[in-house]
Amino acid sequence: MKTLRALVAAGIVVTTFGVAVAKLPAPPPPTEEQKKAAEEKKAKDTATAEAAKVSQARAEDRVAAKYFADMKAQGKQVTPPQMGPAPGTVTGDKAVPTKPEKQMVHSPPETKR
Repeated sequence: MKTLRALVAAGIVVTTFGVAVAKLPAPPPPTEEQKKAAEEKKAKDTATAEAAKVSQARAEDRVAAKYFADMKAQGKQVTPPQMGPAPGTVTGDKAVPTKPEKQMVHSPPETKR
């Protein structure tokens, strides 16, 4: 009985919310000033993201250089990883795919009888 009451109450809440949202007026179209402000904000966000990406790359390079220097000071041989081109880039006359090729399901080889 309690479950039925809870379901009915939840249904009433969802229905009331739906009706309230449906009655809201549509937002007015943006003005020219608002469009310009949105474009400026988008450009600023893009520049900030690019600066953060560059800063992150520099920090990673510093950490890697320190790691290799520390390992060399300890007398340990560490080889840097061999990184390939980023997915989606074009190298020479071939483009690197963005997704790996679908791997085939391996099954045991068929034997002749």
